[in-house]
Amino acid sequence: MRAAVLRAFRENLVIEDVPDPECPEDGVVVRVLACGICRSDWHGWVGEHPLVKLGHIGGHEYCGEVVAAGPRARFTVGDRVIAPFMLSCGECHQCRSGESNTCTDQIVTGFSRQGAFAEMVAVPRDHNLVALPEDMSPVLAAALGCRVTTAWHALTGRASLRPGEWLAIHGTGGIGLAALLLGRALGARVIVTDVVPEKLEHAKSLGADHAFDARDDDSSEAIRSVTNGGADVSVEALGLPQTQAASIACLGPLGRHVQVGMPVGHHATQAVDLNAVYMKNLALYGTRGMPSHRYPSLLELIAGGHVDLSPIVAREVRLSDTGRELAAFDGPMTPGVAVITDFAA
Repeated sequence: MRAAVLRAFRENLVIEDVPDPECPEDGVVVRVLACGICRSDWHGWVGEHPLVKLGHIGGHEYCGEVVAAGPRARFTVGDRVIAPFMLSCGECHQCRSGESNTCTDQIVTGFSRQGAFAEMVAVPRDHNLVALPEDMSPVLAAALGCRVTTAWHALTGRASLRPGEWLAIHGTGGIGLAALLLGRALGARVIVTDVVPEKLEHAKSLGADHAFDARDDDSSEAIRSVTNGGADVSVEALGLPQTQAASIACLGPLGRHVQVGMPVGHHATQAVDLNAVYMKNLALYGTRGMPSHRYPSLLELIAGGHVDLSPIVAREVRLSDTGRELAAFDGPMTPGVAVITDFAA
């Protein structure tokens, strides 16, 4: 099969013919129909993710068709599935308590095992997979696998966002746009910040109540001003010290900060304004992925026409374009995300 292989950090991925994946006994092999390109993949491409080594195949936001099934698999050949990037064991205490995204024996596609920047991918533990709704495009389904599911769990499973509350979002990449659209569907009033004027305008066109340029002197003060005291919930969507500090600073009393952006590499350890946490009685939540049992709540929201997530996807690209798309994360990004749909070019 064809795959985009990491042969050198910060250099273009190499398109190679590699052996087809072996089918796991408890899982399936999926022919990839679409795979998103995520900032998390960028962390591996630059060499900052500890699990990603040279020779690796990235890609964790994928959707596809089952072409082989192991003897203990739940799905069968021909099924079309959405795959969460985190494959939980289903047996540990965390899994049995419904928090499978904190599984103590998790497998992470595209990081701890070869990923979906390829024509096919092996998926063990297929109890994590979800059937692709007939009326959902593979392109949108691929985007659900990481950024949308993570945003949904951040807002509902962690921060418990309520109608009428002020939601601030720092960074309007895939996670930020997903949080914006889902936050509005939940009845929140939404504020976004970014450093790219085009992305701020795009967010306003999607319904953001306010959009502030984070390059200004104090966007957090602007948020406190328009909300008359501070946001109720703030989502940090980049994993950077500047946006983490702004997220905490923009909150009002009893506000909830949700750390969604991945702080790895030289950003893994960051200073936190604990005095603000202490004085304003703030809550700080970490979140990563979503338990697979929560997929129905998200899919029902989409199927019911309560949210249109299609604006998240900006462009469909070829497998050979993957390295170029990863390199683009080094600078200010244009609105929306890229999804690989052509694996033959």
